[in-house]
Amino acid sequence: MDASKNLTRVGEADGSGQMFDRIASRYDLLNRIISFGIDRRWRAQLLRELGQGKTTGTFLDVATGTADVALAIASRWPESKVIGLDPSVGMLEVGRQKVKTKLLDGRVELVEGDAQKMAFADNSFSGACISFGIRNVPDRLLGLKEMCRVVEPGGKVAILELSEPPGGIMGFFAKLHVHHFVPWLGALLSGSSEYRYLQASIAAFPPPEAFVEMMQEAGLRDITATKLTFGTAHLYVGTA
Repeated sequence: MDASKNLTRVGEADGSGQMFDRIASRYDLLNRIISFGIDRRWRAQLLRELGQGKTTGTFLDVATGTADVALAIASRWPESKVIGLDPSVGMLEVGRQKVKTKLLDGRVELVEGDAQKMAFADNSFSGACISFGIRNVPDRLLGLKEMCRVVEPGGKVAILELSEPPGGIMGFFAKLHVHHFVPWLGALLSGSSEYRYLQASIAAFPPPEAFVEMMQEAGLRDITATKLTFGTAHLYVGTA
């Protein structure tokens, strides 16, 4: 069965806000275990690239989830403010508790919303990012256009996303990890089958060259695509 067609069919249940509501309380722990902590290093690189634009003003973290990236932005750039957007009420609730714990209530705001139809004016943000979330947006091109629209000219749009590992010996082990270990461990630790969606959604995501073209179509320029950890993830950066 074609993976992309299958995702279209099950999209309302898998990758939706409701799906992430069910795993919100275990999301951070599962990510640390499944990625062996490498996801933190990837996010740090995303911040370095995002900071090539501005490090002051207000930033947008799309698909903020439990607010890891939003909190990292606020912590790294003391003169910044951050708005985190996500469709999952459960994930946002976990994120708000983390914001309170870090005493960043005044600088980090988490709001429920759709990446395809953001309730923000044009040129509202100094920069925007999305980590491991663009593949869950039903209309990715529309989501990219929205990010480009709300970021002021010259601001950076950074996108961190998992990738289907390439060939070769390291690619073989990376695929083994993504296609077998991740769904098994995720289901074992979470008591649910949501992490099988991860495997299917990665397989359905366009290759880097095609996604770069989509970013260009959305209006972004000066785009770079950086392969991370044997191609298991890519960091895409463009200028609005």
